Amino acid sequence: MSGIIQFKSTAEIDQEAAAWVWRLDDGQGSEELRHSFETWLRKDARHRRAFEEMNGVWESLDHLAEARRDEKVATFVAEQEHLTRPTTGKPLHRRGVMNRFIPLAVAATLILAVATVYWFQRDNEALVVATAVGQQRNVKLADGSTVELNTNTIIETNFVRGRRDVTLRKGEALFKVAHDAKRPFYVHAGNTVIRAVGTEFNVRIRDQHDVEVIVAEGRVEVDSAEPQPAIAAGTKPTPLKRTLGVGQKLAATGTTAPVETISSTRLSNTLAWREGAVVFEGETLPIAVAELNRYTDTRLIIADPSLNSLRVGGRFTAGDVEDFLQALTKALPVKTRRASDRVVYIEPRA
Repeated sequence: MSGIIQFKSTAEIDQEAAAWVWRLDDGQGSEELRHSFETWLRKDARHRRAFEEMNGVWESLDHLAEARRDEKVATFVAEQEHLTRPTTGKPLHRRGVMNRFIPLAVAATLILAVATVYWFQRDNEALVVATAVGQQRNVKLADGSTVELNTNTIIETNFVRGRRDVTLRKGEALFKVAHDAKRPFYVHAGNTVIRAVGTEFNVRIRDQHDVEVIVAEGRVEVDSAEPQPAIAAGTKPTPLKRTLGVGQKLAATGTTAPVETISSTRLSNTLAWREGAVVFEGETLPIAVAELNRYTDTRLIIADPSLNSLRVGGRFTAGDVEDFLQALTKALPVKTRRASDRVVYIEPRA
């Protein structure tokens, strides 16, 4: 049916973005290649963001290497390719790690396959790790702390003798911090910095100015990153400086940062992603659909704004589109229409 618009999945866009990062990496691209790249960027608003995220991960590998020019790189782990490179003491460059003539599909996969760089020396560690759409992963850090990554998440760590820093580039992660009063633990997420000594807390970043922090154990201090750019012309960012305890949630949106105390049940439901589930407690249909879309390449689309006020409740398996849609059509006055294998419209039921 020629009238149907085919939506690309997040995975497809990430794959294309990773391939473009690889093609443009050495800066020697032809004019024709640059023109093709600009054309690709203009085709979909999601392309530029995906490219910037993939390029950020790729550049992180270079930055880690350049900062340790005179140190030894112990291992480079690419999960799908199982590549290992002997230690040379030389900088770890992208093209040096992966053969320049490696196929584009393989190169893109190496970026998307949760490629991890480890570097250890005494109290130091550097790490870049990510998860794909629908994937969760548990990572143990050199200091004994652990990080659980939710779907479509990227983190970067930089541990030195006096402090431990983690940057959450995108997505959501739960941190269980090993106690070390002499070596504070910082999580950088957008325009927010969370400080903990020994605690357990969840951080989700929607964009640079929209960060959510929930404490499951212990206490954390939340502050503004420095420098903090203006949110909009004529708008002055609201400085943070909050201390959160167990069961408290902070939602920093750039101009406001309210703190609320949530029940143990709501806390458990919010962290249900660790068990492979999503729980709704009366959220509107757009919020529920957006949440489920995080875990799957199938795109759910609300076809009629009259449905936006409908409320959703229940526990669902993350990424199980069929179960979610079946529950919706039973409980709400809606029906579904498949435009393709990866696009489903939610419409009013007559």
